[in-house]
Amino acid sequence: MLRLTGTTARGIRAPIIREGDDLVSFVVDSVIKASQAEPFELKDRDVVAITEAIVARAQGNYATVDQIAADVASKFPAGRAGIVFPILSRNRFATVLRAIARALDSLTMQLSYPRDEVGNALVTIEQLDDTGINYYGETLTEERYRELFGSNPHPFTGVDYIELYHEICHSENCNLRVILANDVREILRHETDVLTCDVHSRQRSNRLLTAAGARRVRNLAGLMTCPVTGSGYNADYGMLGAKKDAPELVKLFPRDCDIYVQQIQQYLRELTGKEIEVMIYGDGAFRDPVGQIWELADPVVSPAFTAGLQGKPSEIKLKYLADNEFANLAGENLERAVSDFIGDIDRHRDEESFSLGTTPRRITDILGSLADLTSGSGDKGTPIVHIQGYFDTYADQ
Repeated sequence: MLRLTGTTARGIRAPIIREGDDLVSFVVDSVIKASQAEPFELKDRDVVAITEAIVARAQGNYATVDQIAADVASKFPAGRAGIVFPILSRNRFATVLRAIARALDSLTMQLSYPRDEVGNALVTIEQLDDTGINYYGETLTEERYRELFGSNPHPFTGVDYIELYHEICHSENCNLRVILANDVREILRHETDVLTCDVHSRQRSNRLLTAAGARRVRNLAGLMTCPVTGSGYNADYGMLGAKKDAPELVKLFPRDCDIYVQQIQQYLRELTGKEIEVMIYGDGAFRDPVGQIWELADPVVSPAFTAGLQGKPSEIKLKYLADNEFANLAGENLERAVSDFIGDIDRHRDEESFSLGTTPRRITDILGSLADLTSGSGDKGTPIVHIQGYFDTYADQ
């Protein structure tokens, strides 16, 4: 019988994981039980994707505000610093800011505008057009921003983030000055010690600041890279990918993830006899068309994955084949010709015209985005996603 379905993604419901739980058994048991209950067959080249949140929970990879503050104080001994390009977020940055403010006496915060790195808006392009502001090169003080634009609460959360960040710093007895500018070097007019908070442009920001004469430059990736009085940590990403867990507690991005995906793959192989790929995923890499928010606030989509998920897909554009190579065929003859062509894909792999229009994204970025959309971030209770058929083609029946 011909197959009539392609890629499927299933959210796998699982118990709530706690610190110290056996993550490998937790994941494998959940997948096996779901396959038996639905039922569905586990196959070679299926993918089991696990949200980073349950990995960090199992590890107990947390840090308190006081622990983070101690690390900040050790890295900024002058008691003052500039903060550049933080994300506008209660979940991602507000608690981190509380720790920074608790550690220091004075901060100058430079915000990018009209949007932050992941698309949260301080002001709309239309507002800038109306005022004639050149946001590529012009710096705005907070007073000038308010004079021109007043209060601009976030369209989704309703939060005025400049006001929120002032409230946090005031509650920690830290003086905060805010400027809006898109040249990272503008902060050096105010401070010589700088903490860059951008995620994906952090290396460039640090390089430009260092070349411009900054005395001390750190990024969030350089905070909490080792334990502080028993805290969690992440040697690779530090505070990048951190999220609020409680008013005085932050969950860090999980660490040492490679060992988990290898062990889960091995356990699944032992139980099923199948070669199933495994990955850990965080934020998906996609953009909301209404709010223009790019979801990827984590440093990577996938911090760890098994070898079969390495690389980019090599695909053939079916519409191109049907409309060009086999334009004279129809029905079963067309289907057979397309299947035969794909079955002999190695011979055509270097012919660029056949893949024209297929987006050359990494496999893990595609599957991580699919898994993130499937599991959601709320109350679905599906921290594991089973993906089937992704590597199949039209030629596979």
